[in-house]
Amino acid sequence: MLSGEDLEEELIRDCKIFHFGSLSMTSEPCRTATKKAIAMAEEAGVLLSFDPNLREPLWETLEDAKEQIMYGLEHCHILKISDNEIQWFTGLEDYDAGIAKIQEQFHIPLILLSLGKDGSRAYLKNNVTDVKAEVPAFVRDDTIETTGAGDTFGGCCLHYILEHCPQQTDINEVDWTEDDLKEMLTFANAAASIITTR
Repeated sequence: MLSGEDLEEELIRDCKIFHFGSLSMTSEPCRTATKKAIAMAEEAGVLLSFDPNLREPLWETLEDAKEQIMYGLEHCHILKISDNEIQWFTGLEDYDAGIAKIQEQFHIPLILLSLGKDGSRAYLKNNVTDVKAEVPAFVRDDTIETTGAGDTFGGCCLHYILEHCPQQTDINEVDWTEDDLKEMLTFANAAASIITTR
């Protein structure tokens, strides 16, 4: 039930990263509020992070879901997407091909791909570099619940960005190496692994 009038503009304008997902775009008034918040963040020069987090039962139709997710892709600098979401959205089975299609269409500088028990990948394609990294998951015998692992992974990647991206520097200008991306993914994978034991 969040509406545009509920938004705290100063909070949005002062943040370093504004993260949003498609769950708040499934219905009104929250859809309009989310888009208003995105516009505020863009106007303030804030980094925008998007996680489609597709939950099919929450949408009236998958066409509506695709339309709103496309809006998110058009308005983000950082994308966290899962293996099944990239295949669903692009219609391509090969993850690298799906990522390449999204990069070509939306020009998102940093894409983070979570692969569940198969680990994760990061694709950085900006004004100064074009690099990819892949890191295996920390598979545990004491896993009891995987809900939240993707959100933990995404949150830890955003933490890494805040720690290693100079203040007010555009993500299009960072010159991270494959080792930098592997460090970020290893930290995020470890945290996601831990959360599955809770």
